[in-house]
Amino acid sequence: MSKKLKKSLARILAGVFLYAAAILCEKLFPGISENLILILFLSAYFVIGGNVVKTAVSNIGHGQVFDENFLMTIATVGAFLVSEYDEAVAVMLFYQIGEWFQSYAVNRSRKSISDLMNIRPDVATVLRDGKEAEVEPDEVAVGEWILIRPGDRVPLDGIVRDGETSLDTMALTGESIPRDVVCGDEIISGCVNLSGVVKVEVTREYGESTVSKILNLVENATDKKAGTENFISKFARYYTPVVVFSALALALIPSLITGSWSVWIYRALSFLVISCPCALVISIPLSFFGGLGGAGKCGILIKGSNYLEALAEAKTVVMDKTGTLTKGVFRVVEIVPDENPEREEAKAELLKAAAYAESYSVHPISLSIQKAYGQEINKELVGQVEELAGYGVSAVCEGKEILAGNYRFMEKRAVACKKVERPGTAVYVAREGRYLGYLVIADEIKEDAPKAVKELYKHGIEKIVMLTGDRKEAADWVADELGIKETASELLPGDKVDRVEALLKETAGKGKLIFVGDGINDAPVLARADIGVAMGGLGSDAAIEAADIVIMTDEPSKIALAMRISGKTLRIVRQNIVFAIGIKILVLLLTAFGVTSMWAAVFADVGVAFLAILNAMRAMRIK
Repeated sequence: MSKKLKKSLARILAGVFLYAAAILCEKLFPGISENLILILFLSAYFVIGGNVVKTAVSNIGHGQVFDENFLMTIATVGAFLVSEYDEAVAVMLFYQIGEWFQSYAVNRSRKSISDLMNIRPDVATVLRDGKEAEVEPDEVAVGEWILIRPGDRVPLDGIVRDGETSLDTMALTGESIPRDVVCGDEIISGCVNLSGVVKVEVTREYGESTVSKILNLVENATDKKAGTENFISKFARYYTPVVVFSALALALIPSLITGSWSVWIYRALSFLVISCPCALVISIPLSFFGGLGGAGKCGILIKGSNYLEALAEAKTVVMDKTGTLTKGVFRVVEIVPDENPEREEAKAELLKAAAYAESYSVHPISLSIQKAYGQEINKELVGQVEELAGYGVSAVCEGKEILAGNYRFMEKRAVACKKVERPGTAVYVAREGRYLGYLVIADEIKEDAPKAVKELYKHGIEKIVMLTGDRKEAADWVADELGIKETASELLPGDKVDRVEALLKETAGKGKLIFVGDGINDAPVLARADIGVAMGGLGSDAAIEAADIVIMTDEPSKIALAMRISGKTLRIVRQNIVFAIGIKILVLLLTAFGVTSMWAAVFADVGVAFLAILNAMRAMRIK
């Protein structure tokens, strides 16, 4: 509990003590002076609600008349004027209790988001002139080395240059399994070092680091209001003066006709008490706040409640392939020698020949072949390396020329072989003009991808489209494996934008369109879609800047989870709107006809607000 909340609670308890003392004196000592009783009740009143009266007077001075402070002040002062001292204090007491619970609920909801703020590093231990120095992270320059000990939070993005360790990425991704890093691996700010001491070369200044961008995203998330929130703000702005003038009319018109001024003024004051729209004004933003916080706990960073609300209206999902549905990491999935294709020795010989030929290349396909070989390559045996763009690599190994590349390369060098029709990329290998066989390099489908597609259909998505720049064979294979019925392949970034534009026109008025990409090559499309979702936000500048939602865990199934959070949040919002307005109207009518007293009005107002707040807090709980 915050100091402010503790102070507020202490003030309420002190007021309750004075209030109880006033009631006891009135009941136990019937002959006591009326003025003394008034002083006791006034003392309790100002201890409990002095801040409300002060705020109301201050707001009037600034031209802001019609708010809840004004309503509570005028209602309670009026109750004193008609000698309803105990009710006047009770109204202010229950109002303050309701406000306290509202503040408590807001603080809890805010904490669910501010927990993410704990990723902010306090200091960085920089290595300068052979000495360690503790400085602010923003004082460390790119290229400098920092020392990170076990238990330290990684202050800046960089590359491990010495040592190895395990990282706790829970605060960033929600993933409980530690991530192992060794020399040469990238390391991102905001993680916690669990085991070894590592030295890291800084690659980004603090302002451009992962942790800084995420913190900026989180801090600004509540600035973009949902349409429902804006509606409530407008509603309260018009609702309050209507209520005040209605209460004035209720006090004056019947009194002028009947002459029963005290009766109708009392009803008007009760009318004002119950009219306070606290339940709506507080619970609706709190519901969205809770939804944003609950999503953040799951590694889903949503840039505003407007995007959270829009998710519930999504009917079309367009997805990139590489890096979104697939891992974006190439590996050798098939080794097929031309002779004796089932013999392991023949496979090993083919893989070795390809690895040596590709040993000087840094192309992703070449690196995947080297990784599959898994043995140290003696580069002294390799010479006369020539890399031909669009074809492949030629190299001389132990005096023999080895070719490794695509089918066009084999044709160019007059190597006789059959064209392979396989999903993925086929690398043909020949030695001294004799065909040795081929390797198939393919991207892997993410383990989470089938679940993602299934869950999206389950949550009401009507159309899923996959767009990719990859070959048609590879695209069709992924689509078939995942059950995606519509796909387009061999697209340039501009082509993707055109496709999304066409889909936006096609689906206009039929729900929102979500585009899901890796946030690096898909920035134009992410920005154009109704809702842009970036996968694998860790270390991806484009993801954080271009997307409306960032999935930090690199799990496409989190999109469906975000939709579920959106649906739950909006259900809670609608429940609170209907409940609060319905109860308000009912009790207002009953009060106007004298069926209820001010006590009932107080309990109705506080009760509605309290129940609405409790309901709003459910948005933070994600199952």
